[in-house]
Amino acid sequence: MSIVVEGLQKNYGTQKAVNSISFNISKGEIVGFLGPNGAGKSTTMKMITGYIASDAGRALVCGLDVAIDPVNVKKKIGYLPESNPLYWDMYVREYLDFIAGVHSIADKKKAIEDVITLTGLGVESKKKISQLSKGYKQRVGLAAALIHDPEILILDEPTSGLDPNQIIEIRNVIKMQGRNKTVLFSSHILQEVEAICDRVIIINKGQIVADDQLTNLQKSKADHFHVRVSFQENIDPEMLQDLAAVTSVKNVSKTDFILDSKDPEAVRKQLLELTIANNWNIISLQTESNSLEDIFRELTH
Repeated sequence: MSIVVEGLQKNYGTQKAVNSISFNISKGEIVGFLGPNGAGKSTTMKMITGYIASDAGRALVCGLDVAIDPVNVKKKIGYLPESNPLYWDMYVREYLDFIAGVHSIADKKKAIEDVITLTGLGVESKKKISQLSKGYKQRVGLAAALIHDPEILILDEPTSGLDPNQIIEIRNVIKMQGRNKTVLFSSHILQEVEAICDRVIIINKGQIVADDQLTNLQKSKADHFHVRVSFQENIDPEMLQDLAAVTSVKNVSKTDFILDSKDPEAVRKQLLELTIANNWNIISLQTESNSLEDIFRELTH
């Protein structure tokens, strides 16, 4: 396991910010770490990276105990914190040269050019960091996390401040890095997590409330489904509402509808019987299980 967390705990006064949580992450996994504000995500990430000490439990990174060998642990981690602290008076290349020096990289010039290309910083690379937009500042932070080619990436809100095109570019970078690294990242953009991750960990009030493959979570929490249907003809929605397995009908248009049901297979069968009886034509028919947003709200509301 690249990351092993065992009974990790952090208290702030009487409040348990992180309450004895445990999980393992293997090499090649990209895991989304989710939770509402104040749930303990950033605190957990800071304990794994050694930025703050835990009050109980332990975190292992590539077999190294963070509390016992913090320097060697940090060599193996690329960390982008939520606050993304940067030296604003430095130029982009100057800052990356400084970070490369901290990591004692032999060929700093090549490492800088490679990471600038990887994170799409080329057009802005000759500017001072203070002159960059928020999105490009975020890219500089990501470049600093990647420059020493770490085994593990821990990214706290990596797409914060990026426009939609930039989000897609950074998403592709994260997915590419996840092929041979361990990636743990948090995000409030749940669509990003669905697009990048196969596994999610959800934390609420300092405790883990879910840790599973996304598909398994969707199946286990599937108390209702959406059945999307499109007809060639205009359809009276009341005829769809009369189907026994349908709980509600949403009109998207005169030909397109979303049917809610606890039994999507029964809905599909009843729809086919209805279309045959009325000589209608179905253009498309698909079933959607709970989205990550539905699961998140249920577990953290």
